[in-house]
Amino acid sequence: MKFDSMTDKAIAAEIGERIEQLRLERNLTQQQLADHIGLSRVSYRHLVAGNGKFVNVIAVLRVLDQLALVERFVPETVFSPMEQLKMKGKQRQRASKTRDISPDNDEGTDW
Repeated sequence: MKFDSMTDKAIAAEIGERIEQLRLERNLTQQQLADHIGLSRVSYRHLVAGNGKFVNVIAVLRVLDQLALVERFVPETVFSPMEQLKMKGKQRQRASKTRDISPDNDEGTDW
């Protein structure tokens, strides 16, 4: 599936469909799964339609024994050794501001 060409809503709906497939493979009803995570069946249906809270998606994946998918979804990254040396052991908290250096950007120039 080509997620790059899909809207955010379409991707959320696709994730919901995949969760539904996992639920069916585990032979659980929507009500059983909703009860496990403390949601109503209606809230679960909203979740698989792509309208759920991320924390509830994680709870569903936990019940379905699929938390490993979260690791693949957003893998842990670390700074390069050179970047760590530059930071002198500090943990980065913010992104640095990027400057627009295009020729059309004449902000701050006096000429």
